[in-house]
Amino acid sequence: MQQINPLELSQWLNEAERASPMLLDVRETGEYEICHIANSQLIPMNTIAHRFAELDEDATIVVICHHGMRSYQVGSFLERQGFANVINLNGGIARWAEEVDLTMAKY
Repeated sequence: MQQINPLELSQWLNEAERASPMLLDVRETGEYEICHIANSQLIPMNTIAHRFAELDEDATIVVICHHGMRSYQVGSFLERQGFANVINLNGGIARWAEEVDLTMAKY
């Protein structure tokens, strides 16, 4: 599975001429309420097997969790379901908070 680091994702999200990816946050609701990347969609990891049909198979999806482990697992699952454009946020929201949004709440 492809990986993207927070700085690369931030640059991508700020490029007007390039379509933004779908941001899929797979953390739990309480984690998402503490902090999240704007415009991300929450589908907790434990519900993805029942909810992945809500996702567009043709979209580029960046999967996000706390440190990058759950998102990697979900991304692998999505690839097995036929999703071709899945990217894992390397280091997760914790690394995003350290490198991109220094004001973001950490946990």
